[in-house]
Parts: sequence; C-alpha cells; structure tokens
Amino acid sequence: MTAVVCLGSICNIKALWESRIQKHQEELKAERSRRGKASVGEISNVWESRIQLSKLKEKVYNEDGRLILRIEKEEWKTLPACLVKLPQLQEWQLHRTGLTTIPTFIANFKNLLVLDLSRNVIHKIPPEIGRLTKLRELLLSYNRIAEVPAEISGCENLERLELAVNKDISELPAQLSELTQLTHLDLNMNQFSTIPKAVLELPALEWLDMGSNKLKTLPQDIDKMQCLHTLWLQRNEISELPDSIRSLQSLNTLVLSNNRMRGIPACLQSLSNLRFVNFRDNPLELEVSLPPSEDEDEERELFGLQFMHAYIQESTNVGNRQKGSEESFCEITTIVEQP
Repeated sequence: MTAVVCLGSICNIKALWESRIQKHQEELKAERSRRGKASVGEISNVWESRIQLSKLKEKVYNEDGRLILRIEKEEWKTLPACLVKLPQLQEWQLHRTGLTTIPTFIANFKNLLVLDLSRNVIHKIPPEIGRLTKLRELLLSYNRIAEVPAEISGCENLERLELAVNKDISELPAQLSELTQLTHLDLNMNQFSTIPKAVLELPALEWLDMGSNKLKTLPQDIDKMQCLHTLWLQRNEISELPDSIRSLQSLNTLVLSNNRMRGIPACLQSLSNLRFVNFRDNPLELEVSLPPSEDEDEERELFGLQFMHAYIQESTNVGNRQKGSEESFCEITTIVEQP
C-alpha cells in the first residue's frame, strides 16, 4: 500500500516549529538584555558606592588621635550604607545637612564616643542607638524628634544628652534613669509640663536646662538631685518653689527669669553654695532697690544674688510690720471693748 502524505499538514507543522524557535530566540535575547542591564546597574551601584565612600573619606579628620567625620552645610539627607566601611570612626559631626534619619547601621560603630547630629531634620531616634555602649555624648538639638526610645538606657557610658529645640518632646522613658554616668541634660524648648521622674532619679546629674517648656510647679522630690549644681528654668510658668529645694546644697546657679513668681521664698537662703540667680521679668510684688555700691566699677546683677537676699529681707520686714500692725490693732480693740 502506498503512503499518502498531506502537504498541508507538513506546512502547518513546519510553521509551528519555526514560530516556537523564533519565540525561544526572542526570549533568550530578552534574558541576555536583562542580564546585561542588571550587570550595568550593579556595576553602576558599585561605582556610586565607591564614589560616596571616597567623598566621605575626604570628610574624616584625625584630631588628637580621634577619627572624626565632619560634614557642615552639605546636603546628605540620608547616609549611604558604605559608611559602615569606616567602623573605626569615633565621632560624627553632621550639622545643617538636611539629614532626616539616623541609619539603623549606626549600631555597627562600636567605637563611637560622640554623635553630634544637631541642626538637621531628624524625626526619630532608632532603638539601635542603645548598642553604642561607649558613647559619651549624644547631641540632637534643633531637630524634629518627638520621642526618646527606652533603648537609650543601653548607652551606659553616656555623660551628655542634648535634646533642646525639638519642640515636641513631652516625656522621657523611665529607663533614662539607668544612665548612671549622665551629668549634663539639655531639654530646653520642648513640651514638658513637669520635670520627668526619670530626670529626678539620675544619680550623677549636675547640669539641667528645662527652660522654655510648660512647667508650672516643681516636684516636691526635687531634692533627689543631690549632685545638681546648675538649674535653668527660664521662660516657664512657675509661680512658686517647693520648700524641698533648700536641700539642693550643691546648687550654685539657679535661673528663674521670665516666670510668674510673685515672691522669692526664704528657703533659698539655705543654699550655701548659691552663687548666681536670676529673677528678671517676674511679676514680683515688692519693689526692692539695692544700696549703692562702694566700688563704682563693680558689676552687679539687678535681679541676682544680692537682689534675692535684699528681697527676702524686705519681705520679712513687711511681714513683721503687718504682724505688728495686727497686734496693735488687737490691743486697741481690746482696750476699747473694756468697760
């Protein structure tokens, strides 16, 4: 029997195979193109990383054996990951760079002693900050931070913390009190309505600025801060001081200007080490003028320490005169009422 071959079927099969082959070739070409572009992209990223690292290395200075990364008034909104190739850095000083975030890879800089990122637009302190166990100074003033993470307690050697002019910080984590080496704390121009408990319990705190907040009173247990020698409370709404403030025997500077004090409490005379005070721009009820100085060249603070003592003395005198007047009135009344 003779086989009969259909010419049309053969043509269809041939066309199908040719179509498949062409499609496969196109897919191979597309894959080679994709891989080529990816390789170009990877090479481009590598070169960009190298360029950024080279720029950063130009900003590294050796001062007294300390390696410092210093960038001033240059735009670095984010810090590149290649920075981790400089783990030996001991200090960052980045000011007015437009930096928006502290990178989480900050945890890799185990030798960091000073982190100064003041005057940027940072919104958040990452919890990784607590991995910097050697850090001594954390300076984040003039940013947009609203919250301080509890992990900051991990910075066990921190001595100086500055969070001034962030404007929205209103509380601090209780764990802050675990910073046993902290001596300097700047919280000026924020939203605190009281001195946080964590601050009162800082065992080594010597210098505290809580000016330009919303303080109306001071806590009764302010006497916990036995090491405190400087207290800035200017531009608040404080109208009176607790009697317990007399126990701050290390205090030598007290600034209460621009508050709502109507008087000066006598308990301040118990502060034997007090050397500078300022009560300027308070609605004090008594008008007190200081006696002329024997030394014409002597500089005197109008609302300073001498003024404070003079005011308290005058307040005592006024109180005694009022008491005397009341006693005299009672005696006269008694005589008049006698038959």
